[in-house]
Amino acid sequence: MTTVLSVKLTPISLPAQLSRNSGNFFCRPPLSPSSIFSRGFTAKVGASSTAFVEAKPEDPIVVEKEVGAGINNLACPICYELLTWDGPALSLATAAGSSLQCNTCKKTYSGNESHIDLTAASGSKQYGEYISLTTEFFRLPLISFLYERGWRQNFVWGGFPGPEKEFEMMKNYLEPVLGGNIIDASCGSGLFSRLFAKSGMFSHVVALDYSENMLQQCYEFIEKEENFPKEKITLVRADISRLPFASSSVDAVHAGAAIHCWPSPTTAVAEISRVLQPGGVFVATTYVLDGPFAFFPFVRILRENFTAISGNQIFLSERELEEVCRTCGLVDFTCTRNRLFVMFSARKPN
Repeated sequence: MTTVLSVKLTPISLPAQLSRNSGNFFCRPPLSPSSIFSRGFTAKVGASSTAFVEAKPEDPIVVEKEVGAGINNLACPICYELLTWDGPALSLATAAGSSLQCNTCKKTYSGNESHIDLTAASGSKQYGEYISLTTEFFRLPLISFLYERGWRQNFVWGGFPGPEKEFEMMKNYLEPVLGGNIIDASCGSGLFSRLFAKSGMFSHVVALDYSENMLQQCYEFIEKEENFPKEKITLVRADISRLPFASSSVDAVHAGAAIHCWPSPTTAVAEISRVLQPGGVFVATTYVLDGPFAFFPFVRILRENFTAISGNQIFLSERELEEVCRTCGLVDFTCTRNRLFVMFSARKPN
């Protein structure tokens, strides 16, 4: 069965200048004087060639794969063997009270009302892991509550065009894998996860985050929406550096404004490369602190110290992002820039 989705792309309207008084804190893109970043919105292929971005509203997006229900590629985060469970296909509609077993590790993972906990430390009663300052910051209930209530909106000052326009932009990157499954990695409160699920572009969406409170917020947003397709989405708590999916079982991975929050981007992208099927697509957004910032004295030393303390990453060029993808086995790196904002994509070789 072939499903045709007609998508109308609209020109992207971006802020003309950056705020001079806004600061940089954790995952909020750092700011700079507007006179420095006054260039237009361009797309860069590889690390050198540039071309202006044009919307193409006349081309419908065709979903070629049969749309299914539930998820069937969940794996143990310890041994990566497929998990087994009794009952219907797993989704948000059926995850509550579910029990998943690893026949190799003899470990059981459980699901509650909002999500399935598939971290390696799942089930621990006396031991709890604390990763980096940034990761723990986003586990706070207050930050989870504020993320879609003002926090994410401030990203516009760093050149982020806004969730709706970002969603339209990424469709071009994801077109080869439409109809498959997608992981929205470090999904936060599920801003893009919900858009993916409602769009019908993918057979199933996994909203994945390490923060229990972010997943709870995602669940609450979904509960407030009428006729939300709960059978098309599953909320999973997991570590980005230990993804609970079978190797070569995922068609696409999206990470919106997230890679700079990961304790080890290389380790995380290597995991993404492992779970992607041949031809699978990785698309992400972040910020790049290039231009005059790259010539700031001792900038690399300052970056190392900042990362060591906060766990937050700072990328100084597009080439750094390309190198992370390349060293983790991904090819065909492309990116689109607007001031500090960058959307980039790479794929797993066929």
